Amino acid sequence: MNPEPLRPPANLVATGGRAQVTLSWEPVDGACGYQVYRADRADGSFEPVDHLGLDVLAVPHPPYCDTTGEPGHQYWYSVAALSAVDMPGSLCAPVACTPLTDATAQVDIVVAADSDAGPLPRPWRPMIGSEHLSHLLSTETTGGRPIGSELASALAAARGHFNVRSVRAHGILGDDLRVYREVDGSPVYDFTGVDRVYDRLLGLGLRPVVELSFMPRDLAADPAATVFHYQAVVSPPKDWDRWAGLIRALVRHLVGRYGRAEVLGWAFEVWNEANLEVFWSGTPAEFWRLYEVTAKAVKDVDPALKVGGPASAAAGQIDEMLSTIDSSTPVDFVSTHTYGSPPLDIRPQLARHGRPGLPIWWTEWGVSPRHFHPVNDSVLAAAFLARGMRSAAGRVEALSYWVASDHFEELGRPPSLLHGGFGLRAVGDLAKPRFWALAMLERLGERELRVTAHGDGAGSLVETWAGRDPDGSVAVAVWNGTLDQSKADGHAPLNRTVRLRFTGLSGGYVLRHHRVDEHHSNIAAVWRGMSGDPWPTEEQWAQLREANELERIGEDRDVEADVELTFTLPMPSISLIELVPR
Repeated sequence: MNPEPLRPPANLVATGGRAQVTLSWEPVDGACGYQVYRADRADGSFEPVDHLGLDVLAVPHPPYCDTTGEPGHQYWYSVAALSAVDMPGSLCAPVACTPLTDATAQVDIVVAADSDAGPLPRPWRPMIGSEHLSHLLSTETTGGRPIGSELASALAAARGHFNVRSVRAHGILGDDLRVYREVDGSPVYDFTGVDRVYDRLLGLGLRPVVELSFMPRDLAADPAATVFHYQAVVSPPKDWDRWAGLIRALVRHLVGRYGRAEVLGWAFEVWNEANLEVFWSGTPAEFWRLYEVTAKAVKDVDPALKVGGPASAAAGQIDEMLSTIDSSTPVDFVSTHTYGSPPLDIRPQLARHGRPGLPIWWTEWGVSPRHFHPVNDSVLAAAFLARGMRSAAGRVEALSYWVASDHFEELGRPPSLLHGGFGLRAVGDLAKPRFWALAMLERLGERELRVTAHGDGAGSLVETWAGRDPDGSVAVAVWNGTLDQSKADGHAPLNRTVRLRFTGLSGGYVLRHHRVDEHHSNIAAVWRGMSGDPWPTEEQWAQLREANELERIGEDRDVEADVELTFTLPMPSISLIELVPR
């Protein structure tokens, strides 16, 4: 069933604030997202607003905050609903708005501490991304730091700080682990390398999401078709029966070694981003055959094991997968990827194909698809991460940040500290701002609280999330961040004054204010103040480790039930305010 273009959204409203325009509109049934357009005239040429995310510019829902315009200049805006990521409908009637050169720039937030909006969803917990897991076995160094042990430490930190349960990584069938070779024309399996990798991972308290890739060289139809620094083969198999035999043998081995009860808690994902030529040298039809053969081979071992895909790039292939594969082919979850925007809402696409409620896993997601991009080390990435997790909460089962550590070698190993790598933690196992953002969100309470916000950019530029624990502790995260990556280094006109008030409290509390911004919990700023050399000296490593913490603003203070505080929230930044009963 191919998607049809959707009607345009109704009631588009544009509201100007200081250095920004906030757009809102009525949601459209069947839409997975919305593309925002802008022109200089009502009859002008409308082009998508480019916030420099480099991947998918569409967003899953309103509101949308445009900070790419020039204050004082009038623009015309329109919005199209998307039935699929590459299927925008007609533009709605345009509306005019001007970002202001000056305004009060204040946001008023009220947290109803005695409310209960249900369990607080945590889409970051199910999984996190990692470099191919044979990297865990490396005894080599980068920047003088041990690769294998620091990658393990970063994964353990994800487990410890925000309760991640699984790790998704490429290449478990790669030749570095010598899983498959042919001797005298016959297949030979060797899973001892896989065992070493998974033993190490399980020892960290984590389970694998087994991405069934890439193609062993001896089994490839085109062994010269490779990707990455480590030459992963992206070819279809030369023999489909032998590929199915390899998958059955691997899965059977895992169940035998780790036990059925354990492996039932794992999942098997077929390939990675086959809708990009760089990751699949075959045809689309060959990929769908690969999915069918692989998924059925997993189920041959045990029908209760979980298998899914298509692990596509840029939210693609969802409709193609569900309308192409044979109805007998198992799909226990749908997985896809995107960067630079919150994940789209693909639930309407699943419903169109008669699969409502099928679990949705974003097995890769991040602020940028580009390695060696400065935004990966920025504070803006922390606010981006909070916005995406808040957007996805309750509508996806997993939103896996790509990746845990800068010990990552797809395009070569890191040339310097804080080189724009994908990791939440840098070489040296130092936490970047977005690591602290996730740690902040994890510290929100078990039960979600209702929050109201009003003012300049409330709900679009400045967002909130609050929760309460059974012991009466209350926490609220407040962040200021635009999707516009041209403002990654900050933009003073987008700073906001926040007046935060709590209602429904009783008794006394200790108030703690944690902050990530340019000057707090930002290891990049510490490193910039030290040296222009690629790597720290031993003395500098010690100083960086000492600064590697989530910092507080001001001293802890005792407060009573009526709590109100006012503070400046720079763009970008994120604050966590905790109230702990005395």
